[in-house]
Amino acid sequence: MSRGGRRRLRVGIIGSGFGGIALAVKLQRRTSAEFTIFEQSEGLGGTWFENRYPGCEVDIPSHAYSFSFMKKDWPRTHATQPELLAYANEVVDRFGLRSRIRLSTRVEEVVWSDERREYTVTTADGSTERFDVVVSAVGLLNVPRYPEWPGLEDFRGIAFHTSRWEPQHDLAGKRVAVVGTGSTAAQVVPALAPEVGELSVYQREPGWIEPKFERAYTPRERWVYRHVPLAQRLHRAYQFAVAGRRFKANDVESRRQRQMRQMCLDYIAESVDDPATRAALTPDYPWGCKRPIVASTYYPAFNRPNVSLVPHPVVRVTETGIVDATGVERPVDVLVLSTGFQPQQFLSSLRVTGSGGRDLHEAWVERATAFLGITVPEFPNFFILYGPNTNGGTSIIAQLERQAEVAVSAIRRLERGGGIVDTDAGATREWVRWIDEQLDTHASAMSAGCHNYYTVAGGANVTQWPRTHLIYLLVTRLLRGRGLRYRR
Repeated sequence: MSRGGRRRLRVGIIGSGFGGIALAVKLQRRTSAEFTIFEQSEGLGGTWFENRYPGCEVDIPSHAYSFSFMKKDWPRTHATQPELLAYANEVVDRFGLRSRIRLSTRVEEVVWSDERREYTVTTADGSTERFDVVVSAVGLLNVPRYPEWPGLEDFRGIAFHTSRWEPQHDLAGKRVAVVGTGSTAAQVVPALAPEVGELSVYQREPGWIEPKFERAYTPRERWVYRHVPLAQRLHRAYQFAVAGRRFKANDVESRRQRQMRQMCLDYIAESVDDPATRAALTPDYPWGCKRPIVASTYYPAFNRPNVSLVPHPVVRVTETGIVDATGVERPVDVLVLSTGFQPQQFLSSLRVTGSGGRDLHEAWVERATAFLGITVPEFPNFFILYGPNTNGGTSIIAQLERQAEVAVSAIRRLERGGGIVDTDAGATREWVRWIDEQLDTHASAMSAGCHNYYTVAGGANVTQWPRTHLIYLLVTRLLRGRGLRYRR
């Protein structure tokens, strides 16, 4: 027992990205729980440790893309990858979490015992440890998607995924192909363009791109955000309000949709010199059908003489080049795969077994679902951060904080009363129906027929949150009692 007669719970946290860090801070502040953070990588920080490609930075304003409980003297409107990784380490050190993190320790299995009412966590080296509560904070965009092109294994040049960047290669003067045109490509293409000899960008489908307006904060602005009480918080609130208005464009019938499309069309017209390239970069689907891209340097890169757009998908790879859908082969020295991730496969790196031996992935065989995106029926004392239909809400860090608060609130109640917490199946079904209704009415653009990472084979959108962050804050605080069931 801990102080005050409370039961001291053992909590296992899988992942040391911003989700795992948020949970650890809130656990330390509000509970007496003992906790361990398991991290498969050799460093903490999650996606901001793993993604180190040239030009890597966040496309959400820095003051919104940071924790509510620890402000930062951000030098720029949008933080770079090194700045975000440094921030993660600063938070860990500020709250004394480093000793709780086990690096290079990959969790493979989490198994619940109905008899002991605890989980056994098994790591890659075969070690086991028992916990009263387990929280998955493995993230969403962490399993790279590698294409299955014929001939890829026979390619004689250099090939790697952007999330597994190989910095040892000198790309100066090389013929480089970047395959993919999502948010990562929009950063890596302009970063590589001045260095390489030739740069070919292979595009299956164009995306809507809006200017980022990134810049360095002035010394005066930074002084105000450091010293004036609430200045940074007010600016953060303003950024969420602006994002809330922007979100309305996800309704295909809205006036805001037409405004966003026109803004993006104007941006293409003013940024790209060649008419044919400009036409190939223009989408023919609604804004918001796939994740909109925020970038100020991507379009201008195509005005460089050494950069060309190939508006066709790759169909196969030869020993020395790439063949597109028109049958044209182009010689390539370096192949950069900006082909995204597999977000629909939640917790794919783990085997999770719940009450009665129920397997989580078998329960999710048709569609991944979770109440509030956090808990699943028959998986007691198990919580998910960045679970089904929670991606979005302006800043994923804010979303993760709300999810961590749900988990910590439940753990506090378990400390006081013992027993276990499970999830009501009926409440979960109601939640999923509500999510689908909200997607249809407030985010209809997401199902407008483009290629995106949102949906599974049956057509269900399993990744995206269909409203603003304010709505998510409200539902996680007001509805948690409808789905969580505590029992002795």
